[in-house]
Amino acid sequence: MDIQRIGFVCPVPDIADAIRVLGILLGAEPSLADGGRWAQFDVAGARIALAGSDRFSDAPGLMIKVADCDAAVRELGAAGLDVGPVVSGPHEQRAQVTIPGGWSAMLYSSAR
Repeated sequence: MDIQRIGFVCPVPDIADAIRVLGILLGAEPSLADGGRWAQFDVAGARIALAGSDRFSDAPGLMIKVADCDAAVRELGAAGLDVGPVVSGPHEQRAQVTIPGGWSAMLYSSAR
């Protein structure tokens, strides 16, 4: 699996307020803001995302950018991991991986 980036995603009830607070905290504007559904900050080589209405979980989790989401899902499923189906969003393809302890990771790649 070709991992290109690892980051964190935090679900938030009010994305505009979360953007305001993180903008002050990080001293940066979001690199992407998509209305009330999603925003992300790319600072110091790390990505922190805010999930508003478009979330795969209500708990914070990992985001793992891969070159090919379909191939990663096949590989991880064959290795016995609990991997959901690939879903196409407006900006990406993604799939959820369940991690023991009640949290998860979102595999994602650029939309095709």
